[in-house]
Amino acid sequence: MISSWILFTLMAAFMQSWRNAFQKQLSTTVDVYGVTLARFLFGFPFAAAYIFWLYQSHPISQHVSFTPKFWLYIFIAGCSQILATILMVLLFKQKNYAIGVGLAKSEAILAALIAVMFLQDHLSALGWVGVAIGGGAVFLLSKGSQLQQLSVKTLVIGVGSGLCFAITSLLVREASLELQSLPFLHRASWVLLCIIGFQCLSMLLYLVLFSRHTLKAMGQRIGMTFKVSVCSFLASLGWFTAMSMQSVAIVKTLGQIEILFSLLISAYFFKEKLARTDHWGLGLVVIAAIMVIWA
Repeated sequence: MISSWILFTLMAAFMQSWRNAFQKQLSTTVDVYGVTLARFLFGFPFAAAYIFWLYQSHPISQHVSFTPKFWLYIFIAGCSQILATILMVLLFKQKNYAIGVGLAKSEAILAALIAVMFLQDHLSALGWVGVAIGGGAVFLLSKGSQLQQLSVKTLVIGVGSGLCFAITSLLVREASLELQSLPFLHRASWVLLCIIGFQCLSMLLYLVLFSRHTLKAMGQRIGMTFKVSVCSFLASLGWFTAMSMQSVAIVKTLGQIEILFSLLISAYFFKEKLARTDHWGLGLVVIAAIMVIWA
């Protein structure tokens, strides 16, 4: 039987690939802050509905208890994910977009290094090899052979986005571990609700005070905003649940299968052709995914 964390990771990767596609479309008419808010705007009521349904369908006797560490992790992870999303949206506007996104996908490698150095995490030798192969695959898929075209600005934005996403993922897991008395589904749901709630309220407050025209632009593309929010919520639900069960580096390496979904969307939804290096990169992504599952 396939482990639950694998299924949640595959769901997260699939929905994230659609979210990125919709975010890129939305960014043509809405600024970076609006696109970032779109990720959380409708996600908050969905997260509230999900946790209500979870407690109705899977009632538990344990009561949730939030520690000061939990709220600290929620605050830092929420801010880090907002910054990571802003940087990712900025990559959409770069000439070297593909390379920059590939650098942003360094998240799995950065998460592994940070977890081992600062969080006493552990990866087997096979796990490390899988993470490394996954990183190489993403770089190949992002047209790493065109490295000479890479600008310093794209490099900084891409790696910065990957680092912020890595910090977010690690702190999401740490926040979940603070709720040890709860089952993993309930832990993940509370972390999801708290982070999305904080992000939604803080971004809304910022835009109401400083950029109301952005909210107006979002209102003019409410359908696309809704698509981004729904896909983002489902992706976060998958990521948060998987990371409540398994190491972040392992989850994110398997999650690089998102590249496969993204290329399929590009080929069949946007009618873009795949290059030969794409096929090689996809093969390496599959190998990396198999290795981390075995690890």
